Amino acid sequence: MALLNTYILPHPPFILPEIGQGEEKKAQRTVDAYERVAAEIAELKPDTIVVLTPHSIMYSDYIHISPGESAFGDFDDYGCPKVGMKVKYDTELVELISREAEAMNIPAGTLGEQNKALDQGTMVPLYFVNKYLSDYKTVRIGISGLTLKEHYAFGMAVRNAVDKCDKNVVVIASGDLSHYLKNSGPYKFAPEGPQFDARVTMDMASGNFKDFLDFDDEFCDAAGECGMRGFTIMAGILDSTAVRPDFLSYEGPLGVGYSVCRFETDGYDENRDFLNQYIDEKKAELEKKRSLEDEYVKLARKSLESFLIKRCKLQKPDNLEGELIDKKAGVFVSIKKEGRLRGCMGTINPGEECVADEIINNALAAGFGDTRFDALKEHELEEIEISVDVLGIPEKVDSTDMLDPHKYGVIVGMGCAEGLLLPNLPGIDTVEQQVAIALQKAGIPKSSGFEIKRFEVVRHI
Repeated sequence: MALLNTYILPHPPFILPEIGQGEEKKAQRTVDAYERVAAEIAELKPDTIVVLTPHSIMYSDYIHISPGESAFGDFDDYGCPKVGMKVKYDTELVELISREAEAMNIPAGTLGEQNKALDQGTMVPLYFVNKYLSDYKTVRIGISGLTLKEHYAFGMAVRNAVDKCDKNVVVIASGDLSHYLKNSGPYKFAPEGPQFDARVTMDMASGNFKDFLDFDDEFCDAAGECGMRGFTIMAGILDSTAVRPDFLSYEGPLGVGYSVCRFETDGYDENRDFLNQYIDEKKAELEKKRSLEDEYVKLARKSLESFLIKRCKLQKPDNLEGELIDKKAGVFVSIKKEGRLRGCMGTINPGEECVADEIINNALAAGFGDTRFDALKEHELEEIEISVDVLGIPEKVDSTDMLDPHKYGVIVGMGCAEGLLLPNLPGIDTVEQQVAIALQKAGIPKSSGFEIKRFEVVRHI
């Protein structure tokens, strides 16, 4: 049949009058837009409503689709146990989506359900829809720790499934924007909060979904948003589709951003194949960066390539010179993929005869020995960025006043336990943050008598 309209909708429970008890009037523009959207969805008479929610079951590496015939939920957590709903799941469409995701090698499906109850991200939108419409089925889809690109690709799998089913489908991307708009709100203020809301609402209003893929995880975390991955799945559902955006409302009365936006579909548009455009642009950027890598980074990359392609450890090249062969030093090798850490390992004190051997060994450790991540795969070689930090000699400090997270790395130690944090890391702006993370890595209590050392690094990219 057809994909009908898609919507971005917020989910603050207080906009339900039974919960808000008058407080919902503080978000009257949101409530009015919600009523308009709900009545419109009823006029469309969808067979199925797909709800993308950030508050369902979430895994780091798997997008969960709710299984079963039905589910129930209520607002007991918000003091209103009598306000609840039951949904019937569209098991046929769930199965189709799962198969399409598998065909595209996207980790998604119905495995691992831990809590069957409906969440607020599902119930708030359907509360308004249910005022006007009752005869429909639902597909509830969560988000994951996978990248925005992978969520977008999953959205394309959802669209493939919708196109193959014999139903009319509406999609709701349920999500609030920044939670950090005001100090007077329930959370806190962060400058990234208003920045995030301004950028994402501009993209909604223009239908510029390619920009969704360029939102950095660290920026999103600093902004305290919850809806970005669901919005990006929705964008993937609309890949290569002409859309007519209608931005209905935005407000942040309590320090949390709420937006309501409708996207009407209008046929095929080859110029909106945003995932392919994004992949091509990133590939060109990475190729340019690789062409500018210095000899330290090139050596680390050759070490990874030799192990993955030739299945052997790289032997130190004969044409190296300078401190690569004349100096001993601790070295850390960091690997990133799509802006996210993919592996980082190193040595505080040198264990090899020269910096070059240190780089060769620690590149392998970062790619294959960092237990936080799966071992690097050959196909990822073209997608990764590498940096090499050559450490100076650590020196003991008597006070944290002698630290600077942008200039110095820090080593904390107590007994045999030791934790290190490199300098100038994104999101680490204070000494307190730097020391706290190093202590956490070492498993040392903050209240203990630990020793602090600082060190400088020369970072190669």
